[in-house]
Amino acid sequence: MNLQEKIRNLPGKPGVYQYFNADGTLIYVGKAKNLKKRVSSYFLKTAQHSRKTLNMVSQIAEMEFTVVDSEWEAFLLENNFIKSFQPKYNILLRDDKTYPYICVTNEPFPRVFSTRRVNKSDGKYFGPFSNVKVMYNMLELCIKLYHIRTCDLNLNTRSIQNEKFKVCMEYHLGNCKGPCANHQSQEDYLAHIREAENVLKGNVQAAKKFLQESMAQHAANLEFEQAEVYRKKLELIAQYQSKSVVSNANSTANFHVLTLIGSDENVDMNYLKVVGGNIRYSDNYRIKRVLDESDEEIFFYKLFDFFSKERLDGRIEVLTNIETSFAIDDKISVTLPKAGFKKQLVEMSLKNLEAHIRHREMNKLDKEEEKLRVVKLLQKELHLPDLPLHIECFDNSNLQGTNAVSAVVCFKNGKPSKKDYRHYNVRTVEGPNDFDTMKEVVFRRYRRLLDEQKPLPNLIVIDGGKGQLGVAVEVLKELGIYGKVSIVSIAKRLEEIYFPGDELPLHLSKKSPAMLLLQHLRNEAHRFGITFHRNKRSRAALK
Repeated sequence: MNLQEKIRNLPGKPGVYQYFNADGTLIYVGKAKNLKKRVSSYFLKTAQHSRKTLNMVSQIAEMEFTVVDSEWEAFLLENNFIKSFQPKYNILLRDDKTYPYICVTNEPFPRVFSTRRVNKSDGKYFGPFSNVKVMYNMLELCIKLYHIRTCDLNLNTRSIQNEKFKVCMEYHLGNCKGPCANHQSQEDYLAHIREAENVLKGNVQAAKKFLQESMAQHAANLEFEQAEVYRKKLELIAQYQSKSVVSNANSTANFHVLTLIGSDENVDMNYLKVVGGNIRYSDNYRIKRVLDESDEEIFFYKLFDFFSKERLDGRIEVLTNIETSFAIDDKISVTLPKAGFKKQLVEMSLKNLEAHIRHREMNKLDKEEEKLRVVKLLQKELHLPDLPLHIECFDNSNLQGTNAVSAVVCFKNGKPSKKDYRHYNVRTVEGPNDFDTMKEVVFRRYRRLLDEQKPLPNLIVIDGGKGQLGVAVEVLKELGIYGKVSIVSIAKRLEEIYFPGDELPLHLSKKSPAMLLLQHLRNEAHRFGITFHRNKRSRAALK
């Protein structure tokens, strides 16, 4: 059965499809609510596809599929295939980055720590946390609030009774109550652990109520020192709450908010986690479209990324700003709210996202303007006739005359243009002759640009002194472009800048942005050349 016949006979059910190239290599895995419609769309609606999609479709030689019961199961299977086989055209789910968790061990005297490895037999896990700073804030709160030990001692009743351990500095600082030396009972320690678990579950209101009641009770009994301890704990809770983006004291609801704004190439997303009516943290993401994915598809890719890694103890509700038709499992519902507190959360998420996008674009604009300012300063300080928006720098590398190579790097608008970098194996020079090497490579570079009618740089920078500069100038004259392109050299030792025809070099301030740009250019050429030279030596040694 050929490929077209396979597609015509596909079932109209949820499932996962796999595309293979002529070599039998898996190049793409996708999921579908309706396999027949989804797979057929790749071959019937080619006018709507991007260049990347068309390129992939042109390589498809074989197709396999797996039918499942629901689209959510298709997501799970797709994720497994992508992580296992790393297909070329799958990007969204390819990385196996894991988010951190907070672990409460099941030891007699449990420890609480952060980890990225989950082994349910070791204890309870809370998370995952997509924001590491929030995770550390939560961890610090629990340890400080409930005096949880931070040591790795193997504490048990026998070792404590045998006085195997002594208290450490944490005990003397008041951070730990010293269960290792029997200064704190196991019952009291476990009670503190249960309170910490409550906080990790997001039940901050319950923790506050407990602390307030305990403080009031000690105050009523005239136990003011104990009451002060609980007052300080309440302050820590207040500090944690102050880190919330928003707080609704009248709500105890838990939500996940995931909003998005799409462009042609990317989808920007904002995620809020709401616990007990409080936004505990916010994070932003940018996801690149790979093969014409819709906003809805990318929304569910990210949703899957969050919830495929954690055990769902109960039903959760996800609020968003887009209409969705995707059916998940019974534990996850997706809502587009129309009014009330839920709608306010979605609007706040969108405002955060819009502000984040504006901020990123402004930063990008500021960086571009700053680079242009430095380029203008370079023109001024070197007295160049043209604004050096296109600069090229040459560097030679050899070791005792062997494996001679040269490199040219290109900066456009003040930043590296790596697609225009080139390296050269020196053909006509025998032995360590830096001048002849420079002559050959400069000639090859600009002879080719002229032959291909490509634009010449505004400025050429030679890594070297007057000798290397003189050789390069001869080449430019031979090619008939001397005077059309500015050229200078920069000597390493004293950072002297030489100009054609000038006996004395120019010295710029070492702190000058223009000088820093030239150094960056020269160092980048050196790095690029050395890397190529090192690789060439390694290959030669293996022969």
